[in-house]
Amino acid sequence: RGLVIEGPSGIGKTTAVETALQKLNVQVTRLSARKPEDIEYIQILPTLKKAGIVLVDDFHRLPSETRTSIADLMKTLADTESKDTKIIVLGINRAGDNLIQIAPDLVNRLDVIRFENEPDAKIYELIAKGEAALNISITVRDDIVESAKGSFYLAQMLCKEICMASN
Repeated sequence: RGLVIEGPSGIGKTTAVETALQKLNVQVTRLSARKPEDIEYIQILPTLKKAGIVLVDDFHRLPSETRTSIADLMKTLADTESKDTKIIVLGINRAGDNLIQIAPDLVNRLDVIRFENEPDAKIYELIAKGEAALNISITVRDDIVESAKGSFYLAQMLCKEICMASN
């Protein structure tokens, strides 16, 4: 099955996926639709027999024919239950819907994980729960909430760094 990670720009999608893959200790080919040399590689992906795990970042920036080609590849990989090639697509809001529009038969053949902006109250609640669990007090809550821009992941990383710096 293919995997799509979608959400607003700057919310931490790429960082979250790279952290997860690093913790799993798997080899990944990281490609970005912002790099011309990577676009060339993305375009030939369907011709490769064993590409391994491939992360395609900024999917929404690819030319439409390349997005279509990747959608077809993801369907074929899902149908054949390929163990030699897995595609992870990262994109801004509704990248999964975009793939489904391109290839409607991808429905139920990929997993979509949505990152969303959370309201400040939820970020404060997250920090409070962490403080209670660790029996600590974080004095820069307002700064964390502002910097996290609605991302639980970014708020957690900021809190972790603050805790590490404070021993």
